Amino acid sequence: MTARILAKFLAAALCVLVITLAALEALVTRRTEASYMAQRQRDLIEKARLLAELSPTGFSELSHQRFQDLGRKAGARITVISRDGSVLADSDADPQRMENHAGRPEVAAALRGETGSSRRVSPTMGIMFYYVAIPIPAGALRVAVPLADLETEIAAMRKETLLSMLYAFVPAMLVAAFLARRFSSRLGRIIEFAGQLADGGFRQRLNWHGRDALALLASKLDETAAKLEHSFNQLTREQAELERMERIRRDFVINVSHELRTPLASIQGYTETLLNGAINDSEHNVRFLNIIRANAERLTNLANDLLTLSRIEQKLQTLEPARWPVDQLVNRCVEMLKPLADRKRITLETHPAGDEAVVYCDAEGFHQALSNLLDNAIKFTPEGGWVQVTAAPKTKNTGAGHIEIAVRDSGPGIPAEHLPRLFERFYRVDKARSRELGGTGLGLAIVKHVVKAMGGTVRVESTYGNGATFAFTVPSGDARGRHRLTRDSC
Repeated sequence: MTARILAKFLAAALCVLVITLAALEALVTRRTEASYMAQRQRDLIEKARLLAELSPTGFSELSHQRFQDLGRKAGARITVISRDGSVLADSDADPQRMENHAGRPEVAAALRGETGSSRRVSPTMGIMFYYVAIPIPAGALRVAVPLADLETEIAAMRKETLLSMLYAFVPAMLVAAFLARRFSSRLGRIIEFAGQLADGGFRQRLNWHGRDALALLASKLDETAAKLEHSFNQLTREQAELERMERIRRDFVINVSHELRTPLASIQGYTETLLNGAINDSEHNVRFLNIIRANAERLTNLANDLLTLSRIEQKLQTLEPARWPVDQLVNRCVEMLKPLADRKRITLETHPAGDEAVVYCDAEGFHQALSNLLDNAIKFTPEGGWVQVTAAPKTKNTGAGHIEIAVRDSGPGIPAEHLPRLFERFYRVDKARSRELGGTGLGLAIVKHVVKAMGGTVRVESTYGNGATFAFTVPSGDARGRHRLTRDSC
């Protein structure tokens, strides 16, 4: 590519130089000839005037031989023409044989009292002459010189001019070749760069500096590459996000279908049993109806949790943040779930943060997150166990400006391999026991999204056999200016 561009530039430069040199040679030749003719005209006029002063009567007193000698000494052909145009004397020809000169341009001008000049082939001598004629009392005095020396001088001048042009042509071509090579190299790099952009190579840059046209073009191409790279990366991220969402959608459909299948099958089976006559069986009919009701409640809980999670993910849940004493919010949740803990003889303890501990959050979202964690802790803690709720400010090293609410239990704990996935929707450590306890598998996913919408984070710690700790943070009241709790936070 660069070689072809260089060849084209050199051919163009050669054409320009040849045309320029040809025009210059023609101009120099013409100007040289014109200058020579003007100088020769001045010389001949001066000679004619000097000769006219030597003999006002037109050299009639001189013999033909003396007249010829005078012409040789003057270095010119001298002719005297009468007023009627006849030739009275001529230094190079016999005047008796010469025709009337009244029609010659220079003679006609002189006979009118003017100085005339002309260039033509002499009919008498057969060679090119330059004539100048001036008026004299006898008629006209004409002085002429042959132009052979002019042509010789012009030819010599043309030769010198061409030689000088040749000397200038070589360095001019070298300079043109250097500039053409430099320009073609840069242009070739730009073309190659444009090809890389077309092929998707958006990360390369020319990084040229300067204010010439190619540097500006390179700068614009770099800007284009940067924009294309940004757009490509954005599309890549969006594509990855779409693929992730598609995987989530497929998993969601599979999980929902699986979660619905069991209670629906149970409801259908026991309903058919009752319709087939078991409704009259006083020993089993009430138990069957209780099973149907339990599965219906499970479906209701699943539908509610799905709606809640959907509202949060689609940013449809409106958050109304305000300053709240954290102990007040914690006590409300504990009081609501205390009957559930009492039925299992579980000790429900709280460790207050103090009256000065204030959070800036949505009260309903806080309640939703903490009640889910408390409900899970009570469900999975054996009878006679304990559940503790602690609220405390985060330290500087772990997140100043937030208050952490932690729920600890004395349950069986969670194996370490399950901890990273606990907040995924429908993920269960013990699927059978979770369904037995009525869990939908969405509680922790709801907690994560609600807490994130309020500007906080979630975490879990557990050692298998030694209970578990689930915790989340919310902004403290003095940090509310740094946290914007809106639907977009989801």
